[in-house]
Amino acid sequence: MTDKQTVQAYADAWTQSIEAISELVAPLPEGAWNRPTECPGWSVRDVVSHIIAMESELLGDPRPIHTLPRDLRHVVDEFSRYCEVPVDKRRCHTAVEMASELEYTIIRRSRALRNNTRYEPLDEIRWPMGPYSRDVAYHQLLRTRVFDVWTHEQDIRRALGRPGDLDSAAAAVTRDYLVEMLPRAVAKLAGAPAGSTAVFDVHGEQEFMRSVHVDADGRGRVDGQVLLAPSVLISTDWETFARLACGRLAAHQAEVKIEGDEELASRILENFAVTP
Repeated sequence: MTDKQTVQAYADAWTQSIEAISELVAPLPEGAWNRPTECPGWSVRDVVSHIIAMESELLGDPRPIHTLPRDLRHVVDEFSRYCEVPVDKRRCHTAVEMASELEYTIIRRSRALRNNTRYEPLDEIRWPMGPYSRDVAYHQLLRTRVFDVWTHEQDIRRALGRPGDLDSAAAAVTRDYLVEMLPRAVAKLAGAPAGSTAVFDVHGEQEFMRSVHVDADGRGRVDGQVLLAPSVLISTDWETFARLACGRLAAHQAEVKIEGDEELASRILENFAVTP
């Protein structure tokens, strides 16, 4: 695909996923908005608040001025405080207010994406992420938003018992995003030794098999070719892979098959989450 086609594909994937969220939460009674999700410390309401906040900030809306309570245990650093401010601000909002604000935000953001004439795919744009804020290419920002929105769509689906969209376009974007993060998990975080290879065999809605080879300098790289005798082979289903990679599932809770170096596999799985 050309760069512009890639941008359009990301915009379409984002639209499908965020509209799915809107359809999921619009009919919910008040109590269902308070159901806990796998996103630490956040309810369905909080997840929707976060999505609204991120898209609103990209639209240029000012961040709310708000003082956080001191007893939020999941707020542990500057980034979590950054994310929590607009979320806590909305905790008193009703179900109708939340659903309406989400719908309005989707309309505004969709219009901005559709009518974009300011940014070319490779133009740099500010990515609002608190302490992680930096300039990134426009197409990269859109891909990250697809990843974030789809991940939170799955948070909401699991909280509500409404599985789905594991095979969507946004899921495919997320798959590619997470595969690119594998070298960091294997080589940097898990400290896999030079010369080792970890193979990931994922089945289900987003089926793939990838190798991460660690070179002599300790750097990892993804390879589509699979060695016959890797240091470790980790097999699981797509949803479990995504939950592990997004910090939604602890390694000891995951249904994972391991062949080879079990100690290395344990280190990889314990350091698998790539989200902040």
